[in-house]
Amino acid sequence: MVRALKFVAISVVSLFAILYLFAVGYFYINQQEMVFLASKLPADYKFNFNQKFEEFSIPSFDGTKLNGVLFKAENSKGLIFYLHGNRGALDTWGDIADNYTQFGYDIFILDYRGFGKSEGAIEDEEQIYKDISIAYQKLIKRYDEKNVIITGYSIGSGLASYLAAENNPKKLILLSPYYNVTELSSERAPFFPDFLKKFAFMTNNFIPKIKAPIFIFHGTTDAVIGYNHAVRLSKLLKKNDKFFTLKGQGHSKMNDNVEYLKELQQILK
Repeated sequence: MVRALKFVAISVVSLFAILYLFAVGYFYINQQEMVFLASKLPADYKFNFNQKFEEFSIPSFDGTKLNGVLFKAENSKGLIFYLHGNRGALDTWGDIADNYTQFGYDIFILDYRGFGKSEGAIEDEEQIYKDISIAYQKLIKRYDEKNVIITGYSIGSGLASYLAAENNPKKLILLSPYYNVTELSSERAPFFPDFLKKFAFMTNNFIPKIKAPIFIFHGTTDAVIGYNHAVRLSKLLKKNDKFFTLKGQGHSKMNDNVEYLKELQQILK
């Protein structure tokens, strides 16, 4: 009887070990697609927006062409360099543009590689840092950097923080930011070891390096990136940086939030 119980116990432990290794292997192989839910558009897709815009095709460090759209305001005061979330593409993200151009700023929105009409696929963190940096340098050839405001939403918030830490923009706006992706991913898959993760996006490490004024917005009912992430980031802010709580705001449609737009108007004055 004892021998039989030991055999059963060993069999159960072995089964759980196999299932664990299978789950870890699956997450490791597919983590790019889990972090970035790319939406593709045909290469010949024609954008149709209700305001002036200019389409860009920007060669990255390896020749991969990145697609972006610059929306233009009347009598522009500068540029919003906008890094969007981890799903969708410019055909839908472009709909937010007039929320920014109405306040006198042009807005450039970049589709990450593999998104929209951008070529290639995201492989690791360093690659995407290089991509956004090259796109940023392309745009600040047109705009004085002292009039450029970097903005990042959701997954784009960590990228925007990196970019602001490495450059000298006028301001940085973060919408629904995470403390870092290492911790965020652990909330969803606590069994997946950190050392196997290809994306860390350490917003908490970038913020202390940023000289520009920082403005953080986060909704209290955000079920994708918890409000606590922004609270923790707020403790890293400089004296004159600001943290705004949007009561009842979830993760999506923050660009249309009335309170956000009210504060945005003041920020962009």
